[in-house]
Amino acid sequence: MGSRKVLAGARVVLPTGIVHDGRVVVDGTRIAGAAPEDADVVDVSGHWLVPGFVDIHNHGGGGASFTSGTVEDVLHGIHTHRLHGTTTLVASTVTGDMDFLAQRAGLLSELAEQGDIAGIHFEGPFISPCRKGAHSEELLRDPDPAEVRKLIDAARGRARMVTLATELPGGIDSVRLLAEHGVIAAIGHTDATYEQTVQAIDAGATVATHLFNAMPPLGHRAPGPIAALLEDERITVELIDDGTHLHPAALQLAFHRAGAGRVTFITDAMDAAGFGDGRYMLGPLEVEVSEGVARLVEGGSIAGSTLTLDRAFKRAVTVDRLPVEDVVAAISANPARLLGMDDRIGSLEPGKDADLVLLDRQFDLKGVMRRGEWVVDPQLG
Repeated sequence: MGSRKVLAGARVVLPTGIVHDGRVVVDGTRIAGAAPEDADVVDVSGHWLVPGFVDIHNHGGGGASFTSGTVEDVLHGIHTHRLHGTTTLVASTVTGDMDFLAQRAGLLSELAEQGDIAGIHFEGPFISPCRKGAHSEELLRDPDPAEVRKLIDAARGRARMVTLATELPGGIDSVRLLAEHGVIAAIGHTDATYEQTVQAIDAGATVATHLFNAMPPLGHRAPGPIAALLEDERITVELIDDGTHLHPAALQLAFHRAGAGRVTFITDAMDAAGFGDGRYMLGPLEVEVSEGVARLVEGGSIAGSTLTLDRAFKRAVTVDRLPVEDVVAAISANPARLLGMDDRIGSLEPGKDADLVLLDRQFDLKGVMRRGEWVVDPQLG
């Protein structure tokens, strides 16, 4: 099949709504406005055609860790998630020694420069020991702006996001530093009060790292960070829709309060994603994955997920009963906008990269295209 294709007959999800019996024209690596005369027509009737998924919080997959693996391991992890529809991915690290994290930033920044990943997300070490989750407590530290700057510099312009407990000493100054350098300051693994969270948002924080998880629960007298993050229009909230991290009512609360324009689905995947049960390492900590749920061997805390975004998409539509357009916003358009890449990805519009996912009527993945090439070929006529 040539590089010019017309995918015809699907329900196509566009920013303006769903087009029945729609068509998407692919010319080389981009979506085109009109079909060239020599284009191959691919009949995708009975399917959904949606933009490629964008994951801004992902630690690995296919048995490979972005925090500790070789370049080949990292590429394998990226490919694993592409097979599940994630055509754009930000590689997340976990808490580690500062020198080690700087070294990892160097390796990952090279992959970002090659276009394999969309950048780096540092989750830790600047987080609260009270809400550390699956992070090594002895390696945690306060968010000293000088140390935050060290990681940004090590990433050579490829740092996309840093998760911080902004109530810790240096937290607010670090938020300002990140904002000045065009890096997303994300509030997470935090023990902040409502008032402290408002202060961090006013300083420039724009993302809630896996909302509800690793933060104080919503209280009616002490509302904590959740209320502040949900109510502020400047905040985009990450949600892990795997049936383990969130009760369905919590997910519905986030959607109803924040609206579909301020939610982004993430995997928070660890290396077991797309691989299977067993024992793994998450940074320096041992993790047991049983029936797809990852927990620390010592202490039993949830340790990331084994989620892939195709499963999150299907669950959001079939279990949570969210409108398909809202799910596409949360899984493609919103994260693309957060990354400042919505001129290239996140929607099926002429001029953008030909990144798309083909789903059947049951919302099971059937095809994945990245930059005009099938990663998962649907084998259709």
